[in-house]
Amino acid sequence: MPDTTAFRESPVASSHWQASLTLGFGDDAGTTRLFDNLHHGPLRVQKALYPEGGKVCHAIVVHPPGGVVGGDQLGITASVGAQAHALLTTPGAAKWYKANGKVSRQQVQLTVEAGAVLEWLPQEAIFFDTAHVRLEQEIRLAADAQYLGCEILCMGRRGSGEVFRSGTVSQRSSIYLDGKLIWWEQGALRGGQFDSPLALHGHTVCATFLAAGKPVPAPLLAEIRSDIAADGQHLFGISQTRGVLVARHLGDDSETARRLMLGVWRRLRPFLLDRVAVTPRIWQT
Repeated sequence: MPDTTAFRESPVASSHWQASLTLGFGDDAGTTRLFDNLHHGPLRVQKALYPEGGKVCHAIVVHPPGGVVGGDQLGITASVGAQAHALLTTPGAAKWYKANGKVSRQQVQLTVEAGAVLEWLPQEAIFFDTAHVRLEQEIRLAADAQYLGCEILCMGRRGSGEVFRSGTVSQRSSIYLDGKLIWWEQGALRGGQFDSPLALHGHTVCATFLAAGKPVPAPLLAEIRSDIAADGQHLFGISQTRGVLVARHLGDDSETARRLMLGVWRRLRPFLLDRVAVTPRIWQT
């Protein structure tokens, strides 16, 4: 769990948001309940939603300020108890504003117990020019738990003509299955240095979808590749290693990235979770 005490005692607490959210889901005779919902500062979930019946609890993580400025510190911790199933999303794009000389940070820690499922599907993150951001995510799965997650990063605001010329977005993510590290990734995107093939190859939007906990057969991967090819010419790849499926897209449009990643999710969810994909209603508002 993030150190929320450090958030409270921070010397910049009076001028920047220091927020944490702790969620706990559990199975109650076949219905997933939101048993724990604790928050400090402007991060919260207002209510549990059940658009696909009681087994799956949908929760919308809200950040009321509407954007993150330099120096803000956000911590999200969620645990899903044995046999429960939770889907977490956000009401809109996350906006990371100019740094003003300070680093913004978000820590996400997710724990999924035996036979449980967690779907982490926030909407896209938009990074304004000169933002300095650190994103950290750690996922811990029991031996027979499952995780599906997606992230879409937009460097600058293409619609407004703003280019991410300076600033840094650094990431670190890890997945543990039954205590063993099965996925580790870290890197940094620096403003004005996106042309390299080792960065974004000149593009401004990158999307990643991860699925861990259950192997996906090769024919299904081939079907997903076929779906993407039928959609048009896209920089897209999908592979599987050490029990983790990863799909990636590089482009310049967040709507295209979302459509492609949702296409992957819709294909995988029936196989992995024995459920059709029910798009969160908040995405349509």
